Amino acid sequence: GMSAISRKNNLGRNLLRMRKIFPKEFKFFPDTWILPTDMSDFKAQFNGKRNKTFIIKPDNGCQGRGIFLTRDFKEVPIDFSGGTLVAQRYMAKPFLLDGFKFDLRLYVLVTGCDPLRIFLHKEGLVRLATQPYVPPTQKNLEKQMMHLTNYAFNSKNPDFEENVNPEDASDGHKRSLTAVLDFLKDEGHDVKQLMEEIEDMIVKTLIAVQPSLSHVYHSCQPDDMSNSMAFEILGF
Repeated sequence: GMSAISRKNNLGRNLLRMRKIFPKEFKFFPDTWILPTDMSDFKAQFNGKRNKTFIIKPDNGCQGRGIFLTRDFKEVPIDFSGGTLVAQRYMAKPFLLDGFKFDLRLYVLVTGCDPLRIFLHKEGLVRLATQPYVPPTQKNLEKQMMHLTNYAFNSKNPDFEENVNPEDASDGHKRSLTAVLDFLKDEGHDVKQLMEEIEDMIVKTLIAVQPSLSHVYHSCQPDDMSNSMAFEILGF
């Protein structure tokens, strides 16, 4: 049942459903459209005078394959025979690390779904893009190594640097979470609050699918009263 959040279209649908009922609690993700279902509403986003940037992703892709940025609705494919697409408002002013865009890969262990039991590993990865970030313009939308943080193709950049010291927060384009958190703390950021907000986001994401997870699990394992015959490791 974890495909309810591990596939991008299902994740988007479930989070949007929760946002409708709890708008304040589920405001942690950007505006999202599932295509072709939300195509008319998505098309309406392009009618404004200011150019907005959107990021388009295949629903079942990985390693950054098939992802692109656009400011032109005509660039969005209309053949959906290969599956649905997820469109999101692109966050044009991200927090940067050494001038590079970055993301976090955190590892979450789910050991039960009824009740829900979640553990977050204390270590994680910080993945950097390999070209210094510049806000999106029509001319730089295709610069994947600037806009996307996926290791699969950033590692192919001749400028990619391996990390040789996990405790050094400025070493390489893939760093350890603990080193970067220590760096942010030294820079005056409230790391404790940051991690609390991240944990809150993880819990809310799993809460969005807990009822369906519980239903699927009990239908497969009706005799398991201890809720402990299966586990899942998720990358957030």
